[in-house]
Amino acid sequence: MSKSIDRPDEVYEALIELHRGLDDQASRRADARLILLLAAEIGDTETLKRLIRVAREGSESRF
Repeated sequence: MSKSIDRPDEVYEALIELHRGLDDQASRRADARLILLLAAEIGDTETLKRLIRVAREGSESRF
């Protein structure tokens, strides 16, 4: 992936704050909503399909 986040620590903190105080179900709903909002912002189908593949590949491996 060629782009990077200019202030990754701030983004990480915002993601942590997104989940603060939410139960598991509400946290999953917030994640789903964020994914849809980001997808709408990106807007390009081919880019989204590529990122979905990358996310799937990263989720299949165990640490």
